[in-house]
This record gives sequence, C-alpha cells and structure tokens, in this order.
Amino acid sequence: MNEIVAGAIRWTLRLVVVAMGALFFLSLLAAAAVLALVWGARAVWARLTGRPVMPWAMRMNPREGWSTVYRSTARWTAPGPTAHAPQRSTDVTDVVPREVH
Repeated sequence: MNEIVAGAIRWTLRLVVVAMGALFFLSLLAAAAVLALVWGARAVWARLTGRPVMPWAMRMNPREGWSTVYRSTARWTAPGPTAHAPQRSTDVTDVVPREVH
C-alpha cells in the first residue's frame, strides 16, 4: 500500500513540475510574441508614414559609464585628513586576556 501512495505522489509531483515548466515556457513564448507584434506594428507604421524603419538599439558608450562611476567614487569614499579636522591618536593599548569563569 505504501508503494502505491509513494508512486502516486511521485507521479503527481512530476506532473506538477512539468506543468510549471510548460507554463514558464508558454509565458516566455507569449512575451516574445507580444514583443514581435509591437516591433512589427512599429515597422508597418513607419512604412505607411514613409519614414525609415529604425531598429531598436540601446545606445551605450562604455567611456561614459566608466567616467560616471569614476566621478561618483568621491561620494562613497571617506574624506582624507584636512587642516580643520582634529587628528586622532594612533596609540595602541594592549589588552591582557583574562580567564572566563
């Protein structure tokens, strides 16, 4: 009897996992189809209005990204010692370890 219940649970779990995978695949497929429809409608509209079909492109300049990050480090780094800031002592005091009771 235990083998029958274990087998039923095993097959149910497999079916659930396969159904979840199919749902995920179909949702990705639907998203790609919507994106293709929007792109196609945009291209048809550009042809109808006589404009050139412009591709979707993400314009990114690597040098701009680097300079943005490089400039923003001043906000995240600690400021160096200045003439107005008090100097902290660098003396180190040793601690004698004690036994825990």
